[in-house]
Amino acid sequence: MDLIERWLDAGNSVVVAPGWRDSGPEHWQSQWCSSYPRFLRVAQQDWEEPTAADWVRGLEATIAAAAGRVILVAHSLGCVTASHWAALSQHRSKIAAAMLVAPADVAREDVPASFRSFLPLPIAPLPFQTLLVASDNDHACSLDRASILADTWGGQLHTLAGAGHINVDSGHGDWPEGLKLLRQLLRRTPL
Repeated sequence: MDLIERWLDAGNSVVVAPGWRDSGPEHWQSQWCSSYPRFLRVAQQDWEEPTAADWVRGLEATIAAAAGRVILVAHSLGCVTASHWAALSQHRSKIAAAMLVAPADVAREDVPASFRSFLPLPIAPLPFQTLLVASDNDHACSLDRASILADTWGGQLHTLAGAGHINVDSGHGDWPEGLKLLRQLLRRTPL
């Protein structure tokens, strides 16, 4: 049996947290949600002009409603939202592990103005096992910055060569390699 299905069949959840502008139908997060209809997807009030407080509330509502233990799969600004959520939530013990993909560097010079509400970032380790997946040529976050975030959040850094922002624009539609990484994370996460 597929490890992901086994995790879900055991009464647990996978929560998908998209980044800025949501993930369109071709994005790997959307395709994964289609392949695994039991995945829970965070719904935000405003995908265009995000604010940290609103996005943390959206993530909180989804995780609070999730069954069992949760694997969190976040992309881009969803990763940053997860760090703020973990610093504030009373439900953080529900998270068994997180896969944070292509975190957005909200401190970079060319960041959209609305991203500034996510500053400052919490500087404490996340209280759950974390795999941070980053690319060596991501326009939204340099590899050096991703490495600092992995250290700050207490996560294991997995680097992809030439993968851009790990989204549709960089050629990552269904992203089967990402599903392999998710299954590896599940192998290290007891039921």
